[in-house]
Amino acid sequence: MPSFAPTEIPQALLHGYLVSAVGPRPICFASTIDENGKPNLAPFSFFNVFSSHPPVAVFSPAISGRTGTSKDTHNNVKKVPEVVINVVSYAMVQQTSVASGEYPKEVNEFEKAGLTPIPSVKIKPFRVKESPVQMECKVLEVKELGKGGGAGNLIICEIIMLHINEDILNADKKIEPHKIDLVGRMGGNWYCRANGDALFELRQPGPNIGIGVDALPEAIRKSHVLTGNNLGQLASLTHLPEIEKIVAFKTSAEFLTIKNLAAEELHKAAKKMLDNNQIEEAMTLLIAVGK
Repeated sequence: MPSFAPTEIPQALLHGYLVSAVGPRPICFASTIDENGKPNLAPFSFFNVFSSHPPVAVFSPAISGRTGTSKDTHNNVKKVPEVVINVVSYAMVQQTSVASGEYPKEVNEFEKAGLTPIPSVKIKPFRVKESPVQMECKVLEVKELGKGGGAGNLIICEIIMLHINEDILNADKKIEPHKIDLVGRMGGNWYCRANGDALFELRQPGPNIGIGVDALPEAIRKSHVLTGNNLGQLASLTHLPEIEKIVAFKTSAEFLTIKNLAAEELHKAAKKMLDNNQIEEAMTLLIAVGK
């Protein structure tokens, strides 16, 4: 495994490694205005939400590695400390990419990208009508991390108004991931789409903490068939199967047909159960056969 300090490689190569390794990254489609009221629109993938009380988002328009100049967005929020963070869906990703072009300051990216500006409620910058979620923000702080190309500029924002398209909500008024159809930024020219088979559900532990991998029997922990994810599934259970359940399984017709199989085949059967999210059944099988 190659290892090196960031200072040992060219900055452009380091940047490529970082944005390729840390992803997919959500995209902040930032709408700002300058001191003369001229709009600007640009996407940034150094972005996330960091608090809900108060609601705070942070994004970073970095200094250009090619020209060494700061972005119009960075300059604008220092003069007019307001920004609309527009979420980017798959339906608008191509137009978002158009807006990322390094146009002269006098160019209106709304017009170039063919997107619709609509007035905000509490701030001056325009919202993007096509975006499924629009967040009006006041800028709390601009933290400049450096002076050279590639240096980030953290724009720390408090969300003061939220606009959500009803079409992306489910019956419980929550955002449905298949409906919002988000995109994420990868390295180079690559993006990903958070929809279809790319989405999966993973139950969060919350207060119901699992037993942990260290509590699994040694034969399971050292399995040559079960993956790390499989062990994680088993470790998420809050307790091992009760003795009564093990005894009942050992008298079942299913157990009698498989009990003499080799350990590898039994673990393959358990893995198939885990792939179908039958976690308790898989654990019961593995404990019962004791291989």
